[in-house]
Amino acid sequence: MISTWTLADPDGNSSEELLVAFDRGRDMRVLISPAWFDEANKLRRFTIEVMRRLEKAGIDSFLPDLPGCNDSLAPLESQTLAGWRAAMNDAADRFGATHVLGIRAGALLAPVHLPGWHYASQSGTKLLRAMLRARTISAREAGREEKAEALLTLGRSEGLTLGGWPLGAALIRELECAEPLQADGHSEIAQSVLGGPGLWLRAEPDEDAAQADALAAIIAGTGA
Repeated sequence: MISTWTLADPDGNSSEELLVAFDRGRDMRVLISPAWFDEANKLRRFTIEVMRRLEKAGIDSFLPDLPGCNDSLAPLESQTLAGWRAAMNDAADRFGATHVLGIRAGALLAPVHLPGWHYASQSGTKLLRAMLRARTISAREAGREEKAEALLTLGRSEGLTLGGWPLGAALIRELECAEPLQADGHSEIAQSVLGGPGLWLRAEPDEDAAQADALAAIIAGTGA
């Protein structure tokens, strides 16, 4: 279930990243593009629980780490949206994925050649806005005054640390206008379909068996 996968970049370098997979060589193979940053922490257990339910439904699934994420040795500040999209496309080919599930900002990386789903997708603009807001609130509580627009201007040229994550200038510029990659065969799954508020809104990482059941059922073709 826990393994690694090797990613080659355009320059011919390679990196080994962690992989969670349920792989029995079945016909339906779902590549999962997970939520990012703080939401990745809050939704990790939920994502794995969805994968466990897909396993019981006879569906293979793959959750790859990307460079700079989780336990990756690659520096986060060197990553770009274009690079992550290329990595996710590489993962789709490597695992023989037939479908993709993009979760929250993970929908920004969903390979367009695969049919699949965007669960409560989030644009790069909204992601940046939320992270900037969190930083300004934290600064205010510490007795400092920071303005979101000034931070964003700095981030565009020098990069910026948001929520403890050092984001490079290129990634910040890309995120400003990034939208989920809606393609033929991609459908949106709204949070309201699963019932209850999204787990990313909770203060601490948590799980919800009913929501995991609902999302897995939709992917398996037995849901609403």
